[in-house]
Amino acid sequence: MASQLIREWAGIQQFPAATQSKLLELLGKLKQENVCTLTILVMGKGGVGKSSTVNSIIGERAVAVSAFQSETPRPVMVSRSRAGFTLNIIDTPGLVEGGYVNDQALDLIKKFLLNKTIDVLLYVDRLDAYRVDNLDKQIVKAITESFGKEIWRRGIVVLSHAQLSPPDGLTYDEFTSRRSEALLKIVRMGARIRKQEIQAAAIPVVLVENSGRCNKNESDEKILPSGTAWIPNLVQTITDVVLSGSKGILVDQKLIEGPNPNNRGKVLIPFILAFQYFFVVKRIQKWIKYDIANESSPSWA
Repeated sequence: MASQLIREWAGIQQFPAATQSKLLELLGKLKQENVCTLTILVMGKGGVGKSSTVNSIIGERAVAVSAFQSETPRPVMVSRSRAGFTLNIIDTPGLVEGGYVNDQALDLIKKFLLNKTIDVLLYVDRLDAYRVDNLDKQIVKAITESFGKEIWRRGIVVLSHAQLSPPDGLTYDEFTSRRSEALLKIVRMGARIRKQEIQAAAIPVVLVENSGRCNKNESDEKILPSGTAWIPNLVQTITDVVLSGSKGILVDQKLIEGPNPNNRGKVLIPFILAFQYFFVVKRIQKWIKYDIANESSPSWA
C-alpha cells in the first residue's frame, strides 16, 4: 500500500457536527486498540450502490458514479488519512455478468488485493430488491471460495436504497427485518455457515441511503425512516466488527492461487500403496505359490 496516494481526509469536515463528533470518537476508539490502518473491501452485484456508499463514508465524491455506468470497471482503492489514522476503501466491479458470476472480475479483484489485508467486507445489495435467488447464493459462494469462510467473520451486509415505502400491509421495520433475514439465509447457505456457528458468526445488517432525497434530523444528519443516523451507525458497526477479536484476511499468493490440484491426493498415496500391497500384491503372490505347489507333472516327465 506504500505506493497508494494517501490524501488528507478532508471530507470528514463536510459532515454535520454531530456526525463528525461520532466519527472522530470511533476513530479514536480504534487507535486506542492500536488499529491505525483500516482496509474495507466493498463487493456485490452491479448497480446496488457500492460506489455511492464509498463516497458517503468518505464524505466526498471519491469514486465516479453515473446513472449510465453503474459500476467501476476495475478495483479502485481510496485512501484517506487523519490524525495518524489511515482509511482505505476498495470499490470493486459488479460480480455478475449475463446472469452468471463474473469469474474474470473476481480474478481481477483478487490480483488487486495481493499482499493487502481485508479488515472488513461490506457486501452490498439493495433493500428494495424483494427477492433472493440462486444467483445470490452463487455470488456468496464465489466470495467464500476466493477469500475463505473466515471473510464472513469480518462481513457486514449493507442494504442500500433504504429510503422507501414498504409494500402494503407491512411496517418499515417488518419489511427490513424480512428482507435482511432472507438475504442472511442465502449468505449462510453460500458460505456454508452451520447452525451452531450462526450465533458465533452473526453477520450484522446495516441500512444506507446514499441519495440526496435522504431525510435529515434536526442536527442535519442523514437518517433512515426509522430515525437512525445511518452514517455513524455504519461506522459504528464497522468498528464493532474490527474489534470483535477475529483476524483480518491477508490476501497472499497462496490464497489467490487456491489449493494445488496436484497436492490434493498426495496425503492418500501411502494408504493406497498399502492397500495395493496387502489386498492385491499379497493375494497374487499367494495364488502363484498355490499354483506352483499344486502343479501336476506331465506324464512324459
